[in-house]
Amino acid sequence: MLTISRSITLPESELVERFLRADGPGGQHVNRTESAVELRFDVQSSPSLPDEIRQRLLARSDRRMTGEGILVIQARRFRDQGRNRDDARERLAEVIRGVLVAPKKRVATKPSRAAKERRLAGKQMRGKIKQTRSRDWSKE
Repeated sequence: MLTISRSITLPESELVERFLRADGPGGQHVNRTESAVELRFDVQSSPSLPDEIRQRLLARSDRRMTGEGILVIQARRFRDQGRNRDDARERLAEVIRGVLVAPKKRVATKPSRAAKERRLAGKQMRGKIKQTRSRDWSKE
């Protein structure tokens, strides 16, 4: 059972783990042990997730999300399988916690009159500076 929040928990049956050989340093032993973990969670058909959280998760542009709505997390940071397994589960929980709070809607605002005047005054100043740089070629 993976606890996300007070109201959301994921049962073990929804998490699919696959163990792989990790790349990187480790000597000859790394070629024989499968310490890396690939954790798969089917967001699309999970009964444990509320609909609005599922929609937010699927709407995120995340490279770890497959076209079928499966979230794939690979953990190979540590040398032993148990720590990588815990790391993958914690990262899955963090991804889901990231969409628990709905994003605030942006309220459209207009620039103030003073801000518009400052912007235009700045543009006029830049124009004057550039005019002083130029030479009058017609007098030569």
